[in-house]
Amino acid sequence: MPIREFLDDSVDPHIRGFLHLPDQPTGDALVLTHGAGSNAKAPLLVALAATFSAAGFTVLRCDLPYRQSRSYGPPGPGDAARDRAGLKNAIAALRNIKPHEGGPPHAVVVGWNRILLAGHSYGGRQSSILCSEEPGLVSGLLLLSYPLHPRRRPEQERTAHLPNLRTPALFVHGTRDPFGSIAEIEHALKMIPAHAKLLAVESAGHDLGFKGKATQQDLPAKILAAFRALLDLPASESAPSNRSGLPR
Repeated sequence: MPIREFLDDSVDPHIRGFLHLPDQPTGDALVLTHGAGSNAKAPLLVALAATFSAAGFTVLRCDLPYRQSRSYGPPGPGDAARDRAGLKNAIAALRNIKPHEGGPPHAVVVGWNRILLAGHSYGGRQSSILCSEEPGLVSGLLLLSYPLHPRRRPEQERTAHLPNLRTPALFVHGTRDPFGSIAEIEHALKMIPAHAKLLAVESAGHDLGFKGKATQQDLPAKILAAFRALLDLPASESAPSNRSGLPR
């Protein structure tokens, strides 16, 4: 499965990252981005991109604009709107890529089936805000370690946009995440009018077990299966249930 460096400086904000091209494309595509203080080379993102690409997804694993501007440190208070604009540009860039690019000569996919958006922590928060502002922009959201509130400040909830979120969303959250307990995430899901599910990861913190050289080798496959289950529900079952019914 080819992985190419990707750069488009013809748009503002620029798009910079890595494009994973599947051997057998299915017509599904995913924009995947990182959390505050991280970048597109984060081990969790690399592992997810490899797993999704092996399953036929075209994946654009990208740096947010704030990370393109400076190589380290968290985003500043004024970065959020520009980071969301960068995500929107990345989605548009994926739409311009041929679904069969990188696949075998006999590939017959002629149009995108679904464009999806995923982000870890801050990247997931900006992804969800973008989708609440622009319903229909993507077909589904994958929110990894959603930062429900700052560490040790549960009263500062980051949920104001959730009642406007009409994009199906899978939340993947560690049971030891200091930025939101499982109970708090379950309560937040009840605010979302779209179909939303929770995949809880036992004993994992905000990094979901991907810290330094540590990895959760089976987690990316579990996330892929849960995300597919959420997106592939028949229309008759797609009404909001907001229950954490996926296996932990």
